[in-house]
Amino acid sequence: MKKLIVIFTAFISALILTPAVMANDDSHGDGKLDPKEIIFEHLGDGYGWEVPFNHHKRIPLPVIVFGSDGLHIFSSSHITGGKEYIDGNTTFKLAGKDSDFKGKVIEIVDGKEVRPFDISITKNVCGIFIAVMIVIGLMLWLRSFIKKHGYKAPRKGLGFLELLVDFIYDSVIKSTLGKKSAKFAPYLLTVFFFIFVMNLLGLIVIFPGGANLTGNIAVTLVLAVLTFMVTNLFATRHYWKEIFWPEVPLWLKFPLPIMPAIEIFGMFTKPAALTVRLFANMMGGHMIVIVLTLLIFIFAAVSPVAGGATTVISVLFSIFMLLIDVLVSFIQAYVFTMLSTIFISLAQVEEEHHAEEAHKNELKITTQSE
Repeated sequence: MKKLIVIFTAFISALILTPAVMANDDSHGDGKLDPKEIIFEHLGDGYGWEVPFNHHKRIPLPVIVFGSDGLHIFSSSHITGGKEYIDGNTTFKLAGKDSDFKGKVIEIVDGKEVRPFDISITKNVCGIFIAVMIVIGLMLWLRSFIKKHGYKAPRKGLGFLELLVDFIYDSVIKSTLGKKSAKFAPYLLTVFFFIFVMNLLGLIVIFPGGANLTGNIAVTLVLAVLTFMVTNLFATRHYWKEIFWPEVPLWLKFPLPIMPAIEIFGMFTKPAALTVRLFANMMGGHMIVIVLTLLIFIFAAVSPVAGGATTVISVLFSIFMLLIDVLVSFIQAYVFTMLSTIFISLAQVEEEHHAEEAHKNELKITTQSE
């Protein structure tokens, strides 16, 4: 119990102190608090990972760019703090606030800023690697236990992990996909745990957490595209028939393909909904916590009394929101997995099954009319 209290106290201290350090960061120049800049700096990506309680220093990450004269690999520490890095005959630096490439690595060519092809290991990329390693480690841990102890029930953390696997497989995947659940379970379970781990890592303000992965629309878009590909690449013939020649009156299909156009449009609205739903919910949760914490400094500049009162209220609400965010992290991973399962199941309907369902509906209607 004492260990939990110490961990909880350290976590809350990090939550309170980190924005204070951010407010004193040299990157803000004039020393004034810029809430907008702080919020988007936290939610955005970067070429370094902030050192806990000291945002003047960052853990450097590798910069990998293809410049005008080829491949260049160097540490991001060479270009932080407004420094320029000369590699051979090429000069690199981080673009300033007034640049069109704000915060990105740029190349200086004939006095002009040019954006090179950038495949650097940024904060978000590194965060994804960490999330992948955690998920793989957890699954190998569970596999090792099952291989060694068979059907014996694990305890503590491993028991909770097995409970999550059983819950998602039985209540979501198997109940929706039926006999085809084994075919798609590896992908769907991976998606659930990958999103869940990324969500939880985003709630931790110090390394290896702090990367706002699911609050980055590029990450959620890739996950949605993967679901789109699995759904359509493994779809049945009947699914494609319903897309291009649905069972509706002929005038809705010819000469104007009204229904096929609607069906094709619906194919792309599904991944769009997955993308925006996960992105908006997770980014909103992060933003609320940051805003609540920034209120401390905003009111402290007005009055010390107001600052003291706001500190208590903001910290309490921040703790409450973080606890809610833990629940939201699970819910959003669950919803993404559930919707992905439903979309895949809709593409797995066979013609015989469709005819059987239609026959059952006919019998119901006949029975009711009699």
